[in-house]
Amino acid sequence: MTTPTWDDLLTTALLGTDRRPLPLAEAAGREAPAALLDAAAMAAVQRRAGLRPGRAGTRPDPAPEDTRPALPPAAAHRLTLLLADRPGGGGGGRRGSTPDLTELLPQWLAAANAQGYAAPPQTVPALLDAARARTDLRPAALEFAGARALWLARLNPDWRFAQRAASGGTSTLPGAEDDKGIRRLWQEGLFAERVALLTALRARTPSAARELLAGTWAQERAEDRLMFLDSLRAGLAADDEPFLEQALADRSRNVRATAAELLSTLPGSALAARMAKRAATCVALDHTGSAAAIVVEAPAACDPDMERDGVTARPPTGRGERSWWLGQLVEAAPLGTWPDRLGGRTPEQIVALPVTDGWQGELHAAWCRAAVRQRDARWARALLGSPSAPEAGGPGAVSLADRAKLLAALEADERAAWVAGFIAGHGLSEAFQLLGVCALPWTAPLGRAVVDALDIAREAGSYPWSFSGVMGLAERCLDPAETARLDSLLAVPDERADASPGAGGYWAEAFQRLATTLRLRAAMAAELAPHGPEGAQPEAAG
Repeated sequence: MTTPTWDDLLTTALLGTDRRPLPLAEAAGREAPAALLDAAAMAAVQRRAGLRPGRAGTRPDPAPEDTRPALPPAAAHRLTLLLADRPGGGGGGRRGSTPDLTELLPQWLAAANAQGYAAPPQTVPALLDAARARTDLRPAALEFAGARALWLARLNPDWRFAQRAASGGTSTLPGAEDDKGIRRLWQEGLFAERVALLTALRARTPSAARELLAGTWAQERAEDRLMFLDSLRAGLAADDEPFLEQALADRSRNVRATAAELLSTLPGSALAARMAKRAATCVALDHTGSAAAIVVEAPAACDPDMERDGVTARPPTGRGERSWWLGQLVEAAPLGTWPDRLGGRTPEQIVALPVTDGWQGELHAAWCRAAVRQRDARWARALLGSPSAPEAGGPGAVSLADRAKLLAALEADERAAWVAGFIAGHGLSEAFQLLGVCALPWTAPLGRAVVDALDIAREAGSYPWSFSGVMGLAERCLDPAETARLDSLLAVPDERADASPGAGGYWAEAFQRLATTLRLRAAMAAELAPHGPEGAQPEAAG
């Protein structure tokens, strides 16, 4: 019998020796499975011994040089420690007293990029692995890793995401004077490249981006038109109005809605004027009573002109049609409409007026959305009300999410002061979403309010993991200058009779973790400073 080929052996292994007898004379007297394995081992050696060397591949071009300044040695060592750390499995319960270095890596990358440092070449593979595992790290990690990351990504399929992400960046986009390159990329580029090009053009020459989009608008897919239109938010101006007015007639409902939203943020636009006129017919002062009040008459129908201007006719489940239409009209009307319409009153005075027939919630919620859309700080301030008010949400904010959105319309210091007042009056149980919109690092008053509230929670005898979300935010956002205030909280207090068992020890552990993390953040900032402690070794995490 002839010697079986490798394919014969493979077929026998797949089908089983019972269904396909082993084609070997030498197998006589031996168990077929053992004979098959012996034959496969011999065939494998023969295949390797007879293998001819292949043609050498083309040597890749050298990696590009990174001309950015090198990291200080202490910062480079810190980066190695951060990249070597792995997330723990603590979950939402007890977190221990050791800082989570993986949560410090995003801050470290942001600080290194702000200083313009280059990544040490030996750390680029680890940076790519970290960015592959955590999408939230990708923009900062790829910016820090630079062109060498793209060079490596072309050699390893596991890092292919870096090339896709790079197509959304601006490093390979044609320059402002390269009209031919811009046109070619717009006509031939991938979708992500075209979005990046449009975004970059919008940032430097808004009119050029708009004209580029207008040239191919009719040929674009509906979903692409929506994304391209959204890129016009940056630098939106009156010059964009004619193009957006044309988009109101688009065949896609989502495109029409986005165009209407953008037009409504331009107070002088024709759409804003149309919406103001419609909304004003629905809201007026009621002079029939002894005191001034607002009376509401919601639209009786949604006509085609309203739909063209972005009003959605069909309400969501559970919403009445008329209230749904009213909310959309008021939301899209310029907030400057209402002082003249309502007796020359200020936003604060308007918000304080009673609204008849149960329309207050709907009307004020629409004003909330308008204040967020139009970034109107005065109206946002009026609708938020006092942070110490019993309901702490103001008359128009019906949820924590509404309050957080309204806060985003305020300047950073005022936003932080309002949240600090909210925490001082109401504690931390509802503050997580509000803290998330505050600028970093937290201001001193806000930081003090958070630490004081945590201390009060400890005194109340609860467990610290009831506030794990706020503790996690504090580790990332609290100014390291607040570390000294934490020292007095590190001791294990005497437990009250009504306290949860062991709560005092757990709180001391949690404050130890917070203090250690803040010290690490301070050390990281010093190491990354242009004239930082270059020779110093990073302190231990524990």
